[in-house]
Amino acid sequence: MSMVTLEVRSLADTLSDVAQAMETGKTSAPRLAFETPELLFKTLTGKRWELLRTMAGVGPMTIREAARRVGRDVKAVHGDVHALLDAGILDKTAEGRIVFPFDAVHVDFMLKVA
Repeated sequence: MSMVTLEVRSLADTLSDVAQAMETGKTSAPRLAFETPELLFKTLTGKRWELLRTMAGVGPMTIREAARRVGRDVKAVHGDVHALLDAGILDKTAEGRIVFPFDAVHVDFMLKVA
């Protein structure tokens, strides 16, 4: 199973990990970082989670096919797809299809007293 971890962490921490990985040559499991929980939740709305759940492990598809699978309007799904592409969560194939290249998503963040 391929899994991506979505996490909340600062840009400085993320860049530090990238630099360390480049030095050591060690790579970790795929991760996507958001600077704040608010940004994570703004990007991953309920409808977008539904879209990811529907696309997980299925392979490349057209936006029209994704809209059909979630039972939504193509125009609305198109907007969600582009938000997820911009965030680096979805990929686009050379043929122009969209793909969520993972079977599972793990979300990791901590909320603590300010």
